[in-house]
Amino acid sequence: MKHWEVVIGIETHVQLSTASKIFSGSSTAFGAAPNLQANAVDIALPGVLPVLNKAAVECAIRFGLAVGGEVAAKSIFARKNYFYPDLPKGYQISQYELPVVRGGGLPIQFGENEKLISLTRAHLEEDAGKSLHEGLGPTAQGRSGIDLNRAGTPLLEIVSEPDMRSAVEAVAYARALHALVRWIGICDGNMQEGSFRCDANVSVRPAGEVRLGTRREIKNLNSFRFLQQAIDYEVQWQIATIEDGGSIEQATVLFDPASGETRAMRSKEDAHDYRYFPDPDLLPLIIDRQWVEQVRAGLPELPAARRERLIADCGLSAYDARVLTASLDLANYYEATVVAAGRKNAKICANWVMVDLAARLNREDREIGQSPVSATQLGGLIARIADGTISTSMARKVFDELCNSGHSSSADEIIARQGLQQISDDSALTALIDDLLAANPGMVAEFRSGKEKAFNALVGQVMKATRGQANPQRVSELLRRKLG
Repeated sequence: MKHWEVVIGIETHVQLSTASKIFSGSSTAFGAAPNLQANAVDIALPGVLPVLNKAAVECAIRFGLAVGGEVAAKSIFARKNYFYPDLPKGYQISQYELPVVRGGGLPIQFGENEKLISLTRAHLEEDAGKSLHEGLGPTAQGRSGIDLNRAGTPLLEIVSEPDMRSAVEAVAYARALHALVRWIGICDGNMQEGSFRCDANVSVRPAGEVRLGTRREIKNLNSFRFLQQAIDYEVQWQIATIEDGGSIEQATVLFDPASGETRAMRSKEDAHDYRYFPDPDLLPLIIDRQWVEQVRAGLPELPAARRERLIADCGLSAYDARVLTASLDLANYYEATVVAAGRKNAKICANWVMVDLAARLNREDREIGQSPVSATQLGGLIARIADGTISTSMARKVFDELCNSGHSSSADEIIARQGLQQISDDSALTALIDDLLAANPGMVAEFRSGKEKAFNALVGQVMKATRGQANPQRVSELLRRKLG
């Protein structure tokens, strides 16, 4: 049986977080009624001229620096010519021969494996509008509408090399890229609103073959689950087609989530089909080194560097550091918790953020930025666990109270209000233990005959008598001493 190798490259359209469009002053805010955010430039009225948005260029520079790419001193905007109803000008302003960023790479992790995915380029371009085929009312039956609110929205198209060999790797790459563009603040990453969309170029070839197979491009995948399902289906379809004696034709395809299948939309165009030429209305984009260095100075600490520092400074495992740097907000929350709890409690903080807080956020379908408990509150709670004021079981009750308090109470206030302080005083515990042993001679005899369960039962009796407030570790130590 012939073995096949899968080859995947991904083109990602990242909507840049600017207040206005790339060549006009129209708003980029999501959710407006159709065509309310489209001005004369966006709808291509005769005589209007585009004006480049400096903030969009700065986003591209930030990305180029973050991936170790080359930020071009000079790049050119080109016209990409094609006809579609939601493209008012009949061409899209994009970049072709001279993009704003070349090269770079993005490290990914899938399971225990690590891999560097090389990037070909990243270029600036404008988005098209949107065709509407449903929800237009009874009088529009059989017709389509055009919403030009998205026309001119700034995009950074990021093109990878065909370095991925499975859907798992492709999803790991998409997740890593999604996390990075949010981390450096150039995209909100909202896939439901179309802010982050992937096109997957998929081909197969016999194992050991150097030449690439014919690729098919799966367009506009806006969820990681759909990305994996679409690639898995496409790979199996291509292999089955070839093994049945057929051939693969280069094409653009769409993924249907309902059926889980891809279907051809049109034959795939090559660059010459778009008749690229430099846009005569836009000057070359010149980026001097001073501007690049200014942007570099404003970049946050990048994920890889943050992970290394957390491992060195907080004593975290590589796994913990990777989880806690999944987003900039999460990393900042964790470090603020450590500041409130004390550096010596950094590992306990990691456990609470990754387990207890994460479970609460998942249950309530919240992001870390919507946490019901602040980092300062959580750090204060962890400090009380560490100094023995409360037990871990009591801490979870306090945590629930903190989550329900609306950031209005501290752990200390809740502990004092509910009388939850842990009893660690030896004299008080010894008196309790003496009374307990006197009242339970049978359990004592069982323990001394070698039944360890009897000891656990005695500890449980002390905890019950103190309503769970006794320090369980100290109870065990004193009880064993008493029992000889």
